[in-house]
Amino acid sequence: MLTLDDFDFHLPPELIAQHPAVERTASRLLHPVHETLHDRQFAELPQLIEPGDLLVFNDTRVIRARLFGHKDSGGQLEVMIERIVDRGHAVAQIRASKSPRPGSRIVLENAFALTVTGRTGEQSEFFTLELSGDGDLYTLIEQYGHLPLPPYITHAAALDDETRYQTVFARHPGAVAAPTAGLHFDEAMLATLCARGVELAWLTLHVGAGTFQPVRVKNLAEHRMHAERFDIPQTTVDAIERTRARGGRIIAVGTTSLRALEAAAQRGELRAGAAETDIFITPGYRFRIVERLITNFHLPKSTLLMLVSAFAGTDTLRAAYRHALVQRYRFFSYGDAMLLERANNAL
Repeated sequence: MLTLDDFDFHLPPELIAQHPAVERTASRLLHPVHETLHDRQFAELPQLIEPGDLLVFNDTRVIRARLFGHKDSGGQLEVMIERIVDRGHAVAQIRASKSPRPGSRIVLENAFALTVTGRTGEQSEFFTLELSGDGDLYTLIEQYGHLPLPPYITHAAALDDETRYQTVFARHPGAVAAPTAGLHFDEAMLATLCARGVELAWLTLHVGAGTFQPVRVKNLAEHRMHAERFDIPQTTVDAIERTRARGGRIIAVGTTSLRALEAAAQRGELRAGAAETDIFITPGYRFRIVERLITNFHLPKSTLLMLVSAFAGTDTLRAAYRHALVQRYRFFSYGDAMLLERANNAL
């Protein structure tokens, strides 16, 4: 039985990428094939994708989810929006010297006020918030909020981050973290892929702040994933069916795309529509849809590291990460990428 320690590794801090590559496609690409590790450049990706294959992208857009403010009592706090429920309600994490009580009022960015109505669960780290007075939370957060760079990036969001921490195909606002595998693609590469006969499809999964929450149990079977919203259009389901009919492969761009596709196929066939998923993919999971995966390198002991280990095989992933450390690959959101082949674990 695998435990949390099976997904730990030492990462030198200097390998955590603090800024993106000069060009989106200028990152490196590690491609494990069987027992061979190929060091490539991300710009080579179109040559590694066959005509007739399908790439599935997550077109979520990162909202300006980090806000600073104070309680009515004067205490300072920081709010990270987890999700906007509707124009007057949100779920968020609140960092303060003392957690606000239900019924208390907070003022954000000296611009608008929210009432803390409770928590999403008895042991939950997320608070439910209600807008005080008129207004629209979508508009207020976009106007006054700050881009929520991940906690391992040490600088405050700058002008360059406003562009580079969004994918070029970001369309639907709602995420508080970028689907980082998609950050490597630019318009020119998308055009090259299409010219090569590769089909492109889209889904939306709004990445929540829970993606950075650590696993706090040794026995992975006791861990409960945070839920994330996704929406898969019928056009994407149709594209997957066409690809399978012609013998092409389904390639997920990012773990978020993979999670959405696999979650939507839990009852057998892939279904279009909107839903929430708390699917927790660990080694032993039998994949139904995705055959190849483009992904960045992930945090030690993270659920995403467990997911990619399930996809490519634990031994393959361990060898790939050891190689990446020796070869000084850049890690995490602004770092380098991998192209992974699915291990023999499909239904």
